[in-house]
Order: sequence, then C-alpha cells, then structure tokens
Amino acid sequence: MPVPESDVRPQDAASTAPIASGAHATDGRAAPAGRRSDFAALPLAQAFPLAVIGGVLFALAFPSPGWWFLAYPALACMLLAVMGQRARRAAWLGYVSGAAFWLPAISWAGRYLGPVPWFALALFEAAFFALGSVAIALAYRWVARVVPSTAGRVWGLPAVVAALWTGREWFSGSWPYGGFAWGRVGLSQSQGPFTHLAAYVGVLGVTFVVVYCVAVVLSLALVVPRGPGRPVRVPARVATAGLLVAAVLAVPAWPTATSGTIRIESVQGDGPAGYFDRAAPGSVLNAQVAATDVEAKGVDLVVWPEASAEFDPRQQPVIASALDQVVDAVGAPMVAGAITQTSSGVLHNTSFVWTKDGWQSSYDKKRPVPFGEYVPDRWFFSKLAPSLIGLLQRDYTPGTKPNVLSVAGVRAGIAICFDIVDDGLTTDMARGGAQVILAQTNNADFDGTDENLQQLEIARMRAIETGRSLVNISTVGASQVIDPTGRTIDRVPAYTATSMITDVPLGTTTTPATLAAGSIALLLSLGGLLTLLACAPWGRRRTHRRTARRA
Repeated sequence: MPVPESDVRPQDAASTAPIASGAHATDGRAAPAGRRSDFAALPLAQAFPLAVIGGVLFALAFPSPGWWFLAYPALACMLLAVMGQRARRAAWLGYVSGAAFWLPAISWAGRYLGPVPWFALALFEAAFFALGSVAIALAYRWVARVVPSTAGRVWGLPAVVAALWTGREWFSGSWPYGGFAWGRVGLSQSQGPFTHLAAYVGVLGVTFVVVYCVAVVLSLALVVPRGPGRPVRVPARVATAGLLVAAVLAVPAWPTATSGTIRIESVQGDGPAGYFDRAAPGSVLNAQVAATDVEAKGVDLVVWPEASAEFDPRQQPVIASALDQVVDAVGAPMVAGAITQTSSGVLHNTSFVWTKDGWQSSYDKKRPVPFGEYVPDRWFFSKLAPSLIGLLQRDYTPGTKPNVLSVAGVRAGIAICFDIVDDGLTTDMARGGAQVILAQTNNADFDGTDENLQQLEIARMRAIETGRSLVNISTVGASQVIDPTGRTIDRVPAYTATSMITDVPLGTTTTPATLAAGSIALLLSLGGLLTLLACAPWGRRRTHRRTARRA
C-alpha cells in the first residue's frame, strides 16, 4: 500500500516508497513490508469528517442524553482521524474534534452570560485536544517504526496511545488556574460496564482502559501480519478483541465494606439561589427552612446545599435563630453552607457544622472556580471583556482547612460544588477518614441545562472510586443519594422543594484508587510521553546523515 500524499514531505518522496515496500529505513535497519502502511494517514477529505463525528459522538456520551456507549466509536473516529498525520494537520484535526465535543458538552456555560464565556472555554479546552492529538499522531508514526513485531503494534502501541490520551486529560485538568477536569473519557462511563474499575485505578485509570481497548481493536483491524503465508484471519481478530473486553469485564467489583448507617435528611429548598436571581436576603434560607421536614423521626444529621444559609450565622443573629429552630425541632446537628468573611475582609465559600451549641467547625472551599467564584489576573481579563468581568464583583479566597468534618458521631467528607471534579480533593477526603461524602452544590445558575446531570454523574464516579456513600444535595437538583457501588438509593425531583430522609451506609474500606490513583495517572502520563520521546527519529536521522557523509 503506498503512503498517502499527506504523509510524505517533498524531500522524503523518493525514499518513502522503498521503506514501505521493505527496503532499508533511514536508520540503516531493514523495515518489514507494510511497516509504514499499517497506520497510514487518511486523506483530509476522510479525516476531517471523522474528527467532527468523533467529537459530536463523544459529547452525546455525556448527559444528556448520556449514551455512554458512544464514547467507543467516538474514540475510534478521533484516533483514525489523526493516525499517521503530520503534526500540523494532526493539531488542526484534534482541534476540530475538541471544538465539536466541547461546544455542545458545555453549552450550559452560556446559560446566563451568553456565548462569549461558553465559546471561550470550549475553544480554549479544544486546544488541549489539539496538543494531545499531535502526540498521538506522532506515536502512530514514531513508535510504529521502532516496534517491529505484530504483537508490539497490536498490544504495545495502543498502551502508548492510551497513556498519551490520559496524560492530556491529566494536564488539562491541572492547568491553568487548577485546570478544568470536565469531559474526561472516564467520567462518561458512570453507567457503563467499566465503571467498577474506578475503585481500582480512579477516573483517569478508567480513561486509560477505555482508550486502550479502542486502540487495540483498531490495531487488530489495521496491522498486517509479517512474513509469507500469514493471511489476515478476521474471525481470530474479532475473537481476540472479544477476549480483551471480557478480560477487563472479568475484574470483580471492589468489595466495598460498610459498617452501620446514618439517617440523613438532605434538603432541596428550590429557592432563588442563582447569582442573577437578585433575590431578597433571606429568600434562600427561608426556602430551605420551609422544605426541611422538622417532624421526621430518627434523623441523625440534616444537610443543606451550598450557600443555603446565605451568610455567616455568627455575624447574622437572624440566620443563627433559623438554624437553631431547625436543629431543635429535628433533634440533630446540621451541615449547611454560607458566604463567610474574615475580619480582614477575605471571603470564603464555606461549609459548616451547626449544633444546639452553635457553630462547631467548618471547611472553606480550597479551589474556587476561576471566572465563577473569582477572577484570576483580573487586571488583564478586565481589559479583554470589561462588561463580563465586571459582573463578578467578589472574589473568594482558597481555604486551607481539611475537607473532612466530624459531625453526628461520624467523619464526613465535604465537597462544595465543583470540588467533586478535583482528583486531589477526593483523595484528601478518603485519606482523611471520611465515612460518607456530602456533596453540597448550587446549580441554580444552570437552570434548564445539563450541567447538574453531568455533575451528578461525576459524583457517582467519586462514590465508586472512594468506596463511600455520597449525598449529592443541590439547591434545585439533581439531588440523589448514591451508595458505594454507584447505585442510586434515594432521589427527589429537580426544581421541587422537598427533602430526602435516607439511611446512608457508612464506608470503611480503602480502595486501591484512594491509595494510588494519583500515582497511577502520573506514571501513565509520564510513561507515554517518555516512550514517545525515546522513539523520536531525530537521533537516527543525524546518525544516517553522518554515515552518508563518511560514505
């Protein structure tokens, strides 16, 4: 098979065909027949539609509609689009895939602020897709040249590709300003067959497994066996792909251990909690009080959503009185949220424990959302979009307190809104001895969008990853209680003022993911990058030039 024109530079045109037909490669070693053609680049007329289709299918794998199985053909399309391409074309194809994914996937970002922040975030994140696509395209070019065996190309090369994809997700979830860890392959699989693997390898580990399986199937379809008398056996390849998937599915679910339960009343007040609702002070608090079932029996803990008490009850006697009434009537302590301010004027997004004796302990959100809860480099972005930046008048400061609080005789991990997306904070909760996770959030600014459903599925993956029950309680929904296996054990309708009273299992297990998921993700990322660099042809080209000069 000749090498496509898009894969040949003018200066290499004379030498490319002999390499593909089995002549000597530029490093002086023999190149088996078909060596360059296994992962040859597709013409742009085919690669471009595949890039777009892949991005759109990937978006559909997330809520809504949340068709997780579409992630597999989506990945296949995106890998085929960049496979074997030169770096510049791979970058543009990856950017197209990223834009086709991010624009529909996070359309909720423009719910109130319009298309500018939505497009800015989507197109910025698409740049990471472009960067990752270049690395993957080079892997299919460089690593494929170095790996001589069919087995290496079928099983080894896909591992490098999957590691590079995982590394791209890790990087974009960490930088800049703490990153944006939305839209990972692993997060799309909250309802899929590989979900249980999150307890072993974490969300990024699930990404690696899914991408690896897809890349292996592609290699099985594309790699031509070496040597005479070795025809392509389609049934054998299909059986091999099936065995790979079966082997992964055969991994048993992590045996989550629980010890006892705690009866939690989680309250969804459905108050005017949006930033642009311009509600009168006390409206959200009153809605929460009204939705709390104060006659519920045997409640051990009441949980309200993010910023549900509105302001610091230590500074607002009216708020303290309302909380006292709830605690006295129910006969249990509560965990609520509020905007707090230090004596020096520093603002925090805070979750706190309130008992009959008042304020007991608190957690200040460690990683406020950039351009949502604070504006980084405000002086710079104010010049670019002064009207939009001017809407965000207050900046929350990152907290320093542990995100595990003692309340009602248990240790509760606290996740405030987008905290649940952060890998490090999830690990901190598990290692801090949390027996249950309270995910308090306020989705009112995304009314009528898929944001709350996407966040709920992220929370589901965190429950599985940590082996802990999770109470996802929102001001407006989606509010659910999820057990350590990821199963929903209680829920209430969105945009309804009501509460859930649930006997929530307390987790005691330590999953492998809580011990090593971060290290696994880092090793995979670095391993893929180092392997790619080790296979780079630069050194071999210099050696060939020196040999040619001597000759």
